[in-house]
Amino acid sequence: MRAYLTDSRTASGVKLTDAPEPKPKPDEALIAVEAFSLNHGELPKLGSFPEGTTGGWDSAGRVIQPAADGSGPPAGTRVVGWVFGGAWAEQRAVPTLNLGTLPDGIDAEQASTLPVAAGTALRALRALGAVLGRRVLITGATGGVGRFAVQLA
Repeated sequence: MRAYLTDSRTASGVKLTDAPEPKPKPDEALIAVEAFSLNHGELPKLGSFPEGTTGGWDSAGRVIQPAADGSGPPAGTRVVGWVFGGAWAEQRAVPTLNLGTLPDGIDAEQASTLPVAAGTALRALRALGAVLGRRVLITGATGGVGRFAVQLA
């Protein structure tokens, strides 16, 4: 399996190389990653990770192996997932609680942007209570979280 691993000897701080396949825990599904997205919050932290760490939070792909405990979607299901680390690889293990099923018609590249940005916007709006019929001011709507907040409000 190929993955982007942290490597302080490179200018970018990462290197595409061979890596061991993940070994899922009983409540994790093994995902074939089709796309991942970069988040503003994860990039500055690359230098603080141990050498050889696979970065990345958000990804979209297909379930290769369902969770051994029977939770989550079956093999072949298209999913989007979030967990600290592991997205920048061909495969990753994701807890089934952190997976969402993707409907047909949504491509993996678009879906991979959802977990952190859209999830943050949704949590912020829910903290306001019911916004239906109310005016809501959303500042900073040119970034990922702001764009999702405008659409969700």
